[in-house]
Amino acid sequence: MKYKVLALGVCMAMMLTACGEDPDLTQFRTDVDSFCTEISQMDTAINGIDPESETAVNDLLTYLDKLDELFANFAELDFPEEFDYLEGLADEASEYMSVAVESFHEAYGNGSYNEYLEEYARENYSRANKRILIIISFLHGEEPQDEDLIIQTSESE
Repeated sequence: MKYKVLALGVCMAMMLTACGEDPDLTQFRTDVDSFCTEISQMDTAINGIDPESETAVNDLLTYLDKLDELFANFAELDFPEEFDYLEGLADEASEYMSVAVESFHEAYGNGSYNEYLEEYARENYSRANKRILIIISFLHGEEPQDEDLIIQTSESE
């Protein structure tokens, strides 16, 4: 009985490690999974901020700074050759997130509030996240359904 369990465990481990797969691709998948997990944790933390708290603004800006760092690290990933076409989107996502975070800091800076800067920050935040969602869709082998997205195939070039 122990051997059957051990054999089953070895088979499962081989399936999970994608035997024969490119180690760079495996590392990339691990890095993307880690990024997605960290983004999810950041989202939970941001949504968990009590807006009535005296530290709400500082908490939000601290989480946004961490989010900016996560996006920058994601943009620095070395995408495998089959996903090279997504690197530009990752760079754009990071740039939009940096502008968003900087704008949020300005919108809430020095104990004041600027509604126009916050709106600008939210738009850039949305653009950053949209690019990440598109990247994730392509990595899952899906074609994103977005009316603003133009996909060039080799036939359309």
